[in-house]
Parts: sequence; structure tokens; C-alpha cells
Amino acid sequence: MVENGEDLNRFPSIGAGDDGEWLTLGQAARFLGVAQSTIRKWSDNGQVPTFYTPGGHRRYRRADLNAFLDRSGPGARAKEPPCVLLVDDDERVRELVRVTLEQEGYRVREAGGADEGMSSIEQEWPDLVLLDVLMPQVDGWEMLRRMQDRFGTGAIPVLMFSGSAAGTSDAEAAARGARGFVGKPFDLERLVDQTKQIAPI
Repeated sequence: MVENGEDLNRFPSIGAGDDGEWLTLGQAARFLGVAQSTIRKWSDNGQVPTFYTPGGHRRYRRADLNAFLDRSGPGARAKEPPCVLLVDDDERVRELVRVTLEQEGYRVREAGGADEGMSSIEQEWPDLVLLDVLMPQVDGWEMLRRMQDRFGTGAIPVLMFSGSAAGTSDAEAAARGARGFVGKPFDLERLVDQTKQIAPI
């Protein structure tokens, strides 16, 4: 690998046997989304592992930068909160659930029906789908089946819920490929608790 005319494999501190891709100071700064002076400071403070070429140029291993981001150290990029897609034809229920989940720190997308919900998934892959069982035209079970046909069973976690569907159980939901069911009477607190278990903040 050659960067700025220098073959990194010939440096004693950056050998051919090392794993990972090596980045220059400018590349590492762009990768982290910070100024070069900021990453220099983090390097000098020992927050980001730094290697030096014989000419004194800094080099950074991509794996070390990813680890730094995962630690969410000072100045690191904040991870986006989990995205929840809420599919329900009742606008009032959607608002109640959305506001509650946003207060817990989630990003919430809304869909008023199955077709809109499928389109939303195509636009942005959610971490969890909260899916109402009883919807007109296409009910929640049919949307779940369509999701499984298009994206694969279990590819997207789905939690079924309903304020009026009697006789549905966690066992039935699991048998159909959902992660659970929150049912009659509608229990918002349990819905939030289940959401936290499936897609933790």
C-alpha cells in the first residue's frame, strides 16, 4: 500500500503482517469527522493509538479508530439511537407510542398501514417494527408475512400489539415469526419494556 509516495509495508512500526487498513492523519480526521488538530490532541493524550513512519508522519489503523468510536470517547461520534417503525392505522395510538418512545431516546418512524410500512422499510431499515394486528385492508399478520417473504424471516425484529385483539398470545406470535405480542388490554408500559429488550438504547 502506498500513500503520499510512501510504502507503509516497509516501515518497522507498520509491517506487512499487521491487520487492518492504515490511514494518514487527514484520512483519519475525515473518518472520525473531526479536525486534524483534534485527532493530533487525542493521539498525544493516548486516546487514539498512533504509529509513526521513519519520516515522522502519523499513521492510524482503521480498526483502532472503529474501537475508539465504539468506546464513545470524548469528541467521538455519537451513535444514532435505535430506529423503531410503528405501524398502526390509529393516529392517536401512533402519537401516544411515538411520544413515549422518543422520551426514552428512540427514533420513531410512523406508518398508517401495511403498504406505507413496507415502503418505509425500503427507505430505512429499522431496528424494530411495532406492528398492530388489527388494521383495515391488510392486517398485521399479513404484513408480517410480506416482510418475511421480502426480507427473510427474523431479518427485522417485529413486536405485535393490539388494543382489541383477543385470543392472541406470545406463543402464537412466536410461531408466526414475531418476537412477542402485547395485547388486550393495551399495555403501553409493557410495549416500551419489550422494545427496550429487543432494541436496547
